[in-house]
Amino acid sequence: MAGKTRVAKYQADRTNQKLYFCRLACQAAANTNDKQLYQAHCETAIFHLYGTYLAFVQELGHFYGLSMTAPTLADIEEALSARTQVSPEVQRLQQLQQQGFLANIEHAYQRCLYAVLPDNVIDEKTGSEIKEVPDLIVNVVTLSNQWLPDEATIREWRQQFAELIEQLRAGMVEF
Repeated sequence: MAGKTRVAKYQADRTNQKLYFCRLACQAAANTNDKQLYQAHCETAIFHLYGTYLAFVQELGHFYGLSMTAPTLADIEEALSARTQVSPEVQRLQQLQQQGFLANIEHAYQRCLYAVLPDNVIDEKTGSEIKEVPDLIVNVVTLSNQWLPDEATIREWRQQFAELIEQLRAGMVEF
C-alpha cells in the first residue's frame, strides 16, 4: 500500500478506537462496587461494542471503494452485487447477526436503548407484586439490569469480535 497505511486508508482507526473504549468501560465496571455505576459502565461497553460493528461496516465500505457515510451490510451487499462482487466479510457478519456473538451484541444494544417491559413488578420493600409502577426510577434501577450481560460476558464478546475483525482484515486484500 503505497503512501497510506491500512488504518488510514480504510479508516480502521475508528473500529480500533471503539474496541479500546469498550475495554475501558469493562475495566471501569470491574472496578466499581456501586450497582448503578456498574450498570452504566456495562451499558457504555455495549454501546461501544455496537459502535465497533458500525465502524467496521463503514471500514468494509471504504475497503470496497464505496462512498457511503453510514452503510449497512445490506447497502454494501447491494452495491457489490451491482458490480457482480460478493463480500465474504459481509456474509460472515450476516451469519453472526443471525446466530452468534454479534446477535447477542445487537440484542443487548437494543435492550440498552429501550425500556424493558416487565410482566410483573415486585416491590423491593414488601416483596409483593405492584399493579401500577409508581416510580419510573425504581423501575429502571430494579428491573433494567436483570437482562444486562455482566462485564465478563461483554469482555468475551469484545474478544470474539476483535479476533473476527483481525481474521477478516487478514483476508481483505486489494482487488
